[in-house]
Amino acid sequence: MPQAASGFDRGAAVTRSMLGWGVVAGPFYLVFGLVLAVTRPGFSVARDALSLLLLGDLGWLQGLNLVLSGLMTVVAAIGLFRTPGWSRTAAALVGVYGACLVLSAVFPPDATENFPPGAAGGEFTAQGMLHLVFGGLGFVSLGIAAIIAGSWMLRRRPSGALWSRLAGVVIIVAFVAGGMLSASPSGVALIWVAVLVNWVWLATIAIAAYRAVPHPVVARR
Repeated sequence: MPQAASGFDRGAAVTRSMLGWGVVAGPFYLVFGLVLAVTRPGFSVARDALSLLLLGDLGWLQGLNLVLSGLMTVVAAIGLFRTPGWSRTAAALVGVYGACLVLSAVFPPDATENFPPGAAGGEFTAQGMLHLVFGGLGFVSLGIAAIIAGSWMLRRRPSGALWSRLAGVVIIVAFVAGGMLSASPSGVALIWVAVLVNWVWLATIAIAAYRAVPHPVVARR
């Protein structure tokens, strides 16, 4: 990263700023989504996946949540790409996850028998299938990114490497198992586990990468 003649490294400052969005994206998505979940009639956190909030008259709000969270994640992925020593492949996979969040908003899931109220559930549509495809691709991509990132974390902190790799496995397994059991409360619970772990991992890795980027003020390095 080039250093300015004034002793301020603008490139490092931009990279750190980008990584900050990786910390913001998860809390933003969860708070926004949970507020919608408790205010939408007929929705149950214990029974319904957050993606179902895309349906109904107010579905555009969850769509906005997914798009903004996805864009934040893509920006964080670019920050990871610019981080010294970070895996370019892992950074690209984080970017894929962010893009899939945006695409998931474009193609809503199919209605279920429970939500939205009054809808005819149980029908399979092309857009519903695309929603599942983008959701699966996103979670698997982030899980693989977490496993790959373990090598980078190992050079900094062994315990962080174990956490990153374990998080990757949990994200993939919990999402796949949750998708197979999505009609039951246990399946929804597993999807929640995947969602929570993936956002915690992204925030954790963004903080670690932030610390690895040289301080923008050259004199403070």
